[in-house]
Amino acid sequence: MPDSDVPDPAATAASASATPAQDPLALESQVCFALSAAARAMVAVYRPVLEPLRLTHPQYLVMLALWQHGDLSMTSIAALVHLDPGTVTPLVKRLESTGYVTRRRDADDARVMLVSLTAEGAALRSVAEGIPAQVVARTGLTLDELADVRRSVTRVVEAGRDAGVL
Repeated sequence: MPDSDVPDPAATAASASATPAQDPLALESQVCFALSAAARAMVAVYRPVLEPLRLTHPQYLVMLALWQHGDLSMTSIAALVHLDPGTVTPLVKRLESTGYVTRRRDADDARVMLVSLTAEGAALRSVAEGIPAQVVARTGLTLDELADVRRSVTRVVEAGRDAGVL
């Protein structure tokens, strides 16, 4: 006897193209679902590219911030990578244990923890310069398509910031 709570995959597939137009709560019509799925897919694209560098995707974001800006406070890193400071602390500690960064207290304000690249972390930048091309190749999208996605998603982030939710 079929379970009436479980949707029939054949029926769901057959009506998938019509469902979003008819049902504003259809999963396929939700921007949040598309963005969430896209984020997971993109992290999956990066994972095998970053593994040889001993980096996770969030650690890579921290390294990008440091390569671009130099020494940063933990608070600045959190703001730049759009993560909670409590999430950044363990990321930076793992980067420190890998030998890519060091942490130290600011001489002028001991409450501020500064993060700096080590020589090894700075040298990793030249290897990481090949990552964007690998990502383009792995996605199968063109540079223009990826730039369009980045612009659209950036507008979503800015709208959230303007609305006071970020």
